[in-house]
Amino acid sequence: MFKALVLNQVEGKTTAAVEELELNALPAEDVLIKVDYSSLNYKDGLAVTGKGKIIRNFPMVPGIDLVGTVEESADSRYNKGDKVVLTGWGVGENYWGGYAEYARLKGDWLVPLPEGMDPVKTMQIGTAGLTAMLCVMALEEGGVTPESGPIIVSGAAGGVGSVAVSILAGLGYNVTAITGRPETESYLRALGASEIVSREEMAEPARPLEKQRWAGAVDTVGDTILARILAETDYNGVVTACGLAASFKLPSTVMPFILRNVRLQGVDSVMCPFERRQEAWKRLQTQLPETSVGEIAQLISLQDVPEYAEKITNGQVKGRVVIDLNN
Repeated sequence: MFKALVLNQVEGKTTAAVEELELNALPAEDVLIKVDYSSLNYKDGLAVTGKGKIIRNFPMVPGIDLVGTVEESADSRYNKGDKVVLTGWGVGENYWGGYAEYARLKGDWLVPLPEGMDPVKTMQIGTAGLTAMLCVMALEEGGVTPESGPIIVSGAAGGVGSVAVSILAGLGYNVTAITGRPETESYLRALGASEIVSREEMAEPARPLEKQRWAGAVDTVGDTILARILAETDYNGVVTACGLAASFKLPSTVMPFILRNVRLQGVDSVMCPFERRQEAWKRLQTQLPETSVGEIAQLISLQDVPEYAEKITNGQVKGRVVIDLNN
């Protein structure tokens, strides 16, 4: 028997409860994993609370990422005792996920944990940190260097934003953080942000082109903030877009792209190929400053997940929330 947070739908409403299940309740996939830790992402919050149409098939065990130890494997790439990490691939949405003491998953979805990587740190990073690193890699591939000028990060106090601020600052970039919560300013400066701008300022509708301010950006929110960032991006700048916390809309024009040669680069971590995931995890192990990891994350139990899911969807969570499946 093992514990899992199980979502059901009753009269159109999502319910979440910790249940005792048998191993044969798990899906028939290749690799059985003893889960050590998972994490709470914004998408998880939407799933657990039912505020977003994330889950369509019930019952469902949510949790879009996890780290753990292989118990059994029908996949030749993995053996009992191997440490693995999983993010994305629809796990926790279409397939049973990480909010359980055990998970059975496809070998193709797994990445071997880098040598020496701590499991807690892995979930302090999680999907959010992987996404942040993929954004940093996209900026670098677009030719944006620390010498190019300031980088702006939206939703900076959230999971992706916090890790992006820390990585970029650690690499020597001058980072400006956007936040709608003034109380997070000291937190963001501790992560390495040199400047703080308000969400209200950046959400003001922009003209097609504004004064050039940013060599690059990591945007997690979309809508008018992304439109303003684009209008303020330098010639040859790169803007990475990886989220839609505000909206999926983009009230912009083509002018930043054709008059300033700005690149808008989408970043997806869900279906990201294995080799790129592996590269990103190796870089996260060495390039996410150790001093920031503790600042970014807090540890909770499986029973606490519904409460924190409500908080994260209400914008009341700072940084990363790690779920201890051993507790």
